[in-house]
Amino acid sequence: MTDINADAPVASPAHLPMRFAEFVAMIAAIMALNPLAMDIMLPALPHLGHAFKIADGNQLQAVLSVFLLGFGAAQFVIGPLSDRFGRRPILLAGMGVYCVASVLALFAPSFETLLLARLLQGIGTAATRVIVVSIVRDCYSGGRMAGVMSLTMMVFISVPVVAPSFGQALMLLTEWRGIFVVLIVYGLLALIWSAWRLPETLPVAKRRSLAIRDVLFAYHQTISHRQTIGYGIAAGTLQGALFAFVFTSQQVFTEIYHLGHYFPLAFASIAFGIAIAGFFNARVVHRYGMRALSHAALVGFVVVGAVMLLAAVIGFLPLPLFIALSMLMMFAFGLMFSNFTALAMEPQGHIAGTASSLYGTLTTLLGIAIGAFIGQHYDGTLLPFTTGLFACTLIAFAVVLLAEKGRLFTSHKAVS
Repeated sequence: MTDINADAPVASPAHLPMRFAEFVAMIAAIMALNPLAMDIMLPALPHLGHAFKIADGNQLQAVLSVFLLGFGAAQFVIGPLSDRFGRRPILLAGMGVYCVASVLALFAPSFETLLLARLLQGIGTAATRVIVVSIVRDCYSGGRMAGVMSLTMMVFISVPVVAPSFGQALMLLTEWRGIFVVLIVYGLLALIWSAWRLPETLPVAKRRSLAIRDVLFAYHQTISHRQTIGYGIAAGTLQGALFAFVFTSQQVFTEIYHLGHYFPLAFASIAFGIAIAGFFNARVVHRYGMRALSHAALVGFVVVGAVMLLAAVIGFLPLPLFIALSMLMMFAFGLMFSNFTALAMEPQGHIAGTASSLYGTLTTLLGIAIGAFIGQHYDGTLLPFTTGLFACTLIAFAVVLLAEKGRLFTSHKAVS
């Protein structure tokens, strides 16, 4: 099995009656439920602190981390359920949970209730993450799968570019509860579109048993595959660096760089690097292959992490340099993440739901643990973040090197 499958069709009959463009647009819209609910909250954190009388900025990070905790943990069971009952019913159920949780958040009388609602929101969006990756794997393989994932990720990861600015605009027009009105409306629209147009992509003949023995066997197949587990650990470690950036971004831009209400603009300019990477990857992945692009990006990420840490240590990291380095970091992350996901899922077509479930749980929970650890060490300087970032890049590089048995940049048969 190689990076590029030349025989893969341009459009898969598995997602008919939707044409290719609508298919990509729909799965991107579904996946956007998660980053929208995550990043639109950033400008609202100070308002939540004021509303619930919480002065500690590190404590307010729980609004983000609890959401991600639900998102990561729920993926563990969603995959096997989708392999047994099909993609469509589990996806629609998860989106329904997301909408109900958004209503609960809208009327939350306390910070604890809000955190419960955020946990449920995360659980609901876990279905969108697992099922979308499984649907793409049901319909495509090889380089075509990587291309579809890149197009989807381009839209998916463009959401963080606009979400904080949109959230800031909402804060100028209404209070923090207005954010959840927007999330409810978007969630309902996505749910209706999916219920109306999305077909079932997993044939009954390919569905798997929910017997514990069979599920455990599928999990064992996933975690024992060198390529899948290697890229899963690497992706989770890199996601930890990304989460650390997101968790501390509001504090960094307002406390260190004193941007005030303008911090979403800086955040958007940095996140734009991921969107560019998604577009670039979709255009060239068929020519160069998933390994060549993602491995080159990983090396670049290590270099950027080293430069950022050195600048923080010597005390010379002005805003323009921080934004430039962060944009390069996001660009590299964008090239890595979709390709790492495709490489991890490529050998798991026969258990796509379970594999996607375990992969999503691993990467998200590992990312949360690392990101929260780095975020809670924020001390008013950039040193904790840059140290954590560089450590993550080194670990990810070492893991990929082990997964590929030292063979970087070139396509070859899947490592087992």
